[in-house]
Amino acid sequence: MRSLIILSFVLCLTLWGCEDKKKTSEEKTETPKEVLKDPVVAEINPDSTSNVFTKEVDIKAKELVYPKINDENVVEFLTQYGVENPETKVRITTQYGDIDIKLYEDTPLHRANFIYLVKQNYFDETFFHRVVPNFIIQAGNSDTRDTPKKRSKLGKNYLLPAELSNRRKHGYGTVSGAKEYRENPDKKSAPYEFFIFLGPKSSTGHLNGNYTIFGRVTRGMDVVETIANLPSDEGDWPLQNVYITAELRD
Repeated sequence: MRSLIILSFVLCLTLWGCEDKKKTSEEKTETPKEVLKDPVVAEINPDSTSNVFTKEVDIKAKELVYPKINDENVVEFLTQYGVENPETKVRITTQYGDIDIKLYEDTPLHRANFIYLVKQNYFDETFFHRVVPNFIIQAGNSDTRDTPKKRSKLGKNYLLPAELSNRRKHGYGTVSGAKEYRENPDKKSAPYEFFIFLGPKSSTGHLNGNYTIFGRVTRGMDVVETIANLPSDEGDWPLQNVYITAELRD
């Protein structure tokens, strides 16, 4: 009887030991799962969110807000802007093809102004609004409400000082600043409109020395010719709008 009691006691101890080991083993295999799960969430999600947020903040920080340009600050503003934005190549895109333009560095205010307008997307959805065969095509205006809004935002009451010291002559493909229809003895350019000259040389007498030439067409004069010969009304406005967009080129 004593032997039977001892045997039963030993058996109970063995079974209790096995159950305890099993429970401890299960706890050890489950706990690391929880420990690994939490650090993964803490390391990936916050870091990912932080990176995206940082990029958004950085982008916003780089979005410079420029002052409106007027006759008092135009020279200072464009001089500084030209130093910080030295680009000289622009592509004008139309439904008839592309026109590539090279801007001259010796007309720094006109160059900087043109680059500024391109980067501010001013020219996008404006027109070649005046076309005269064998003479010029002129761009930078439209009959939509967006154009005066853009001008008001950027500065509608400024003109560009003439840059005529290089004594350039108008020729096939030259790009010049337009002028307002007013008495303009200082020969200042209207900042938002430009024209491409087609010829002939006999038509340059009243242009040379009065309109600043600040660039030339390097590719796409066939497109210029096509646009120049479009049907137009009595005011030289094409019967079909010639929309343009402008972008910088390398």
